[in-house]
Amino acid sequence: MTDLATDAPAAGTAESKPDWQGTFIWYELMTTDEDAAIAFYREVVGWTASDAEQPDMRYTILSAGGRGVGGIFQLTDEMCSHGAKPGWLGYIAVADTDGEVAAVAAAGGKILMPPGDIPNVGRFALVADPGGAVYYLLTPNDRGEAPPPLDPQTIGKVSWHELYAEGGQEAAFAFYSGRYGWDTETEMDMGPMGIYRIFGRDGVQMGGMMDKPAEMPVSAWNFYVNVDGIDAAAERIRANGGSLIMGPMEVPGGSWVLQATDPQGAHFALISQTR
Repeated sequence: MTDLATDAPAAGTAESKPDWQGTFIWYELMTTDEDAAIAFYREVVGWTASDAEQPDMRYTILSAGGRGVGGIFQLTDEMCSHGAKPGWLGYIAVADTDGEVAAVAAAGGKILMPPGDIPNVGRFALVADPGGAVYYLLTPNDRGEAPPPLDPQTIGKVSWHELYAEGGQEAAFAFYSGRYGWDTETEMDMGPMGIYRIFGRDGVQMGGMMDKPAEMPVSAWNFYVNVDGIDAAAERIRANGGSLIMGPMEVPGGSWVLQATDPQGAHFALISQTR
């Protein structure tokens, strides 16, 4: 995960509240077969992979546009025996991980892993919102001036964040807006499926929230990765052992999306400006 230093912003203070604070800055795949997962996403998304050279574990950095955007690590037998399953999690950047852990708990969330340090990266913790959706907190180490953000359309960049909220998206939005300053950009009525709330900050859309569908076992975040051409991406998923769950389909605004699982069972999503 040390490559996060090349992509994550410099640390700031709660008073200055820099642009990165309260946004997703990293994405991580826990998997039962790291080598197979690397090969799958390299073919499907086009990410490049490199070893983070962490001292006590193997951790693979996934890069897009020459910058680290996420990582992969292999679940241990002990983790699996405690119920861990393949899946993607996101890191929300905060100015003070320890303080944010206390605030999450006070707001009804759960602390799944207390604050700790990642060598050469920063301080992190694993938490869940009041509905049970799991995410990481991260306070990056101070590295001085950060590079400019990737272009939003960069292939391999996560460009949309979607929450299926246990207890309803109204309660979920109250939690996240209170913690991270997110705003409601617009709302769409989906009929029997309820309201789809598009959230963002400072007029920039970040993702959407909806009530958790009954068929979903737990509340969770889903992350949409940019690809060039959704139909070709769907064929790559099938050809490399993955399975389509939904789509390809067109969504409001003209983009095309799909949802799928990789060969180890981790859920992911893709988005493209073209079919």
